[in-house]
Amino acid sequence: MFDFAIEKAIVFLPLLAAILTGFADKRLGDRGAQILTSGVMVLSALLSVWVFVQVGLNHKEAYVVPLFTWFASGDFATAWALRIDTLTAVMLVVVTVVSSIVHIYSAGYMSEDKSIPRFQAYLSLFTFAMLMLVTADNLIQLFFGWEGVGLSSYLLIGFWYHKPSANAAAMKAFIVNRVGDFGFALGIFGAFMLTGSVAFSGADGVLEVASHVDADHLLPGLFGFSFQTSVNVICFLLFMGAMGKSAQFLLHTWLPDAMEGPTPVSALIHAATMVTAGVFMVARLSPLFELAPLVLDFVTVIGAITAIFAATVGLTQFDIKRVIAYSTCSQLGYMFFAAGVGAYDAAIFHLMTHAFFKALLFLGAGSVIHAMHHEQDMRKMGGIWRKVPVTYAYMWIGSLALAGIGIPFLFGPAGFGFAGFYSKDAILEAAHAAHSLVGNFAFWAGITAAFLTAFYSGRLLFLTFHGPTRADQHTFDHAHESPLVMIGPLVILAIGALLAGGVAYPWFMEGGHHAYEAGKHAKEATDGATFWAGSVVKDHDLIDKMHKSAAWVKVLPLVMAVSGLGLSALFYLVMPDVPKRIASTFSWVDTFFRRKWFFDELYDFIFVRPIQSFGRFLWKVGDGGIIDRFGPNGVASASQLLARFFSSMQTGYIYHYGFVMVAGLVAIITLFLLGSGFFGQLLGGGN
Repeated sequence: MFDFAIEKAIVFLPLLAAILTGFADKRLGDRGAQILTSGVMVLSALLSVWVFVQVGLNHKEAYVVPLFTWFASGDFATAWALRIDTLTAVMLVVVTVVSSIVHIYSAGYMSEDKSIPRFQAYLSLFTFAMLMLVTADNLIQLFFGWEGVGLSSYLLIGFWYHKPSANAAAMKAFIVNRVGDFGFALGIFGAFMLTGSVAFSGADGVLEVASHVDADHLLPGLFGFSFQTSVNVICFLLFMGAMGKSAQFLLHTWLPDAMEGPTPVSALIHAATMVTAGVFMVARLSPLFELAPLVLDFVTVIGAITAIFAATVGLTQFDIKRVIAYSTCSQLGYMFFAAGVGAYDAAIFHLMTHAFFKALLFLGAGSVIHAMHHEQDMRKMGGIWRKVPVTYAYMWIGSLALAGIGIPFLFGPAGFGFAGFYSKDAILEAAHAAHSLVGNFAFWAGITAAFLTAFYSGRLLFLTFHGPTRADQHTFDHAHESPLVMIGPLVILAIGALLAGGVAYPWFMEGGHHAYEAGKHAKEATDGATFWAGSVVKDHDLIDKMHKSAAWVKVLPLVMAVSGLGLSALFYLVMPDVPKRIASTFSWVDTFFRRKWFFDELYDFIFVRPIQSFGRFLWKVGDGGIIDRFGPNGVASASQLLARFFSSMQTGYIYHYGFVMVAGLVAIITLFLLGSGFFGQLLGGGN
């Protein structure tokens, strides 16, 4: 029972803190709100570490903590419950640790804001929704958490609602995510119709049913279609939701605009929580996705394109937060093409390491912005590394981890390096080991993106911290290191960016054995005491191929990363005029990348303007021209006209009234005579 109390506390303590802070903000005050929410998150993080040790490291069997029955009708019942397995345990640690640091960091970053309790309440609400998502034991609860983080992100991105740009960014994020969520909801309906359940656990659960489907025991398809077609459609619809939530190619446009929110929001949304929800969902439903090979190929291609697309755009951005945001988009592409080739463990591994170094980069960027008096344009920075030495060191650690710097084969087959080195290289090795057309495409796309990532990471460092300052003299003279409450907690993220990859590599990439039985579409666990037992499908054959990859496959990513960093140092330290000349010579390429492949303009032309024109037509013609003219307003206008006409007849003169009376009498007599046939007899001569 003690364990059960722990899991409930992890999830519901942030909700309690959000409610208390949101509704008692005046009584708590700014400092009280910060202490309450931060303290609760730290406690939740410590409890999450305990759960991870018990479930992930001590190989405790997966279990479910029931909460209450939400819906029951006949033989069908859906319960709210917390599913605890290794995948959940990893996500609990990632979400609560990053959220704790963001809560504490916000105490310094938002110290001058007038709505601190509201901000802290939004952060805690967001964390609760994400925790509900990762602990979901059924598709309905997953959707609840899914929409909860969508709502919370809308509130956080638009926190400074007095800024029109923040309102527009919040609306953009909300609407684009609704596009993906529409497909996600349809996918949930389809999964229920196909399997007869929305639950994950139990003999009739979606995951259990999918794990035991084979060529001899296919389920009936939907609407007369084959089972294979039905499951491909369902998984495609589910992945639509992941594309929106995790900002994949085509539904990515909301992500950079989300930078309009405060910097702690950027770290929370883009590092470890909302944007990784899609990766988590694909891993959670991996037994179902394994039955849809066409969709997995699509996932691989979309992930690979996203990695390249976002990296090219990141090369040309000057807003320090937008550069890091596009790097998030690119790294999410890596995670998805890892899942697409079947390396779900590598995808979650990179999700975990990415959370540490990306949160470090975002919060480090926030420290730079704080030092530069809210300046975010790197063209107005430079030469500040002596002013902010601690932040400078953090940014180097985060950037080297993002670039994937490490030495293959040093101290073992996995090599030695920063966190991103282990997880990103594992993804590239998995894509190459897949020996498929889409796998090869993803591998080379990932190699290219590795070079571009290292280049724009170096560009960010050198433009921000090195060279002659381009800031105005007053800003540069008053630049200073951030307070301890901001830079102190980042030590944990820095340690994660340094060591998390090497420590966790054996857990993710070496533990467990799964066999692929001939003629089956799903992999089944043969060893119950594995790291991923009961969590995700693990292809042991693919893992073996990864470990046996040729030396050049393991060395090439490092070569690309070092080359990218070296070239950026050459361009921005030694020959700073070269980037300008290249941009001028290839202006069309520079414009194409800087304008984000013109997706905003394209969507504006295809969707926004036609919808606005149609809405304006309905307003002017439909509402104003028809409804207002002939509807209630039209009746009112006609009544006014009639009233005005009859009132004009009331002159007050007796002879007018006498004339009307005589005219009326004549009209009545005439009508009577017509009705009696008098005129007909008169004209007919009496016949």
